[in-house]
Amino acid sequence: MRQIIIGVMGPGEKATETDVTNAYKLGELIAQQGWILLTGGRNSGVMDAVNKGAKSANGLTIGILPSENQIDISEAVDIAIFTDMGNARNNINVLSSDVVIACGMGTGTASEVALALKANKQVILLNDDDESKIFFKKLSPINIHVVESVSEAIATVQKILNSSSLQPY
Repeated sequence: MRQIIIGVMGPGEKATETDVTNAYKLGELIAQQGWILLTGGRNSGVMDAVNKGAKSANGLTIGILPSENQIDISEAVDIAIFTDMGNARNNINVLSSDVVIACGMGTGTASEVALALKANKQVILLNDDDESKIFFKKLSPINIHVVESVSEAIATVQKILNSSSLQPY
């Protein structure tokens, strides 16, 4: 049976308290849907919080790490993939995800959103940064979905999956 992989991208050290709170809840709800969570895998910010949320609901988590350093990995990552590729691993993150959720915004997250759009992926923006919402929506009005809450993000993933060929088989 095909498994659905939801990529959650977001800032590490520069994540806001809102980003971290949203990320934890996203992780919980992704796991409750039976989807697999994919993140950047580090033990900071959105990456750590979303993995911990997924593990709290017995979810499966994958971390695509930028280095070969095992010290920086989130304790809530089940499957760690060490790339030693730095930020180039961002492309692996988005190409391996069926849907991408950007929780918060930073330079790394912006690069992941841009790479996802280039790959014609559906991207959900959940952040307080109005400029990023306008910018990315202008780049790809069809593939960018702006949401205001975690529950709306999950509902949007459901809608995307229901209208695509990404259903498990």
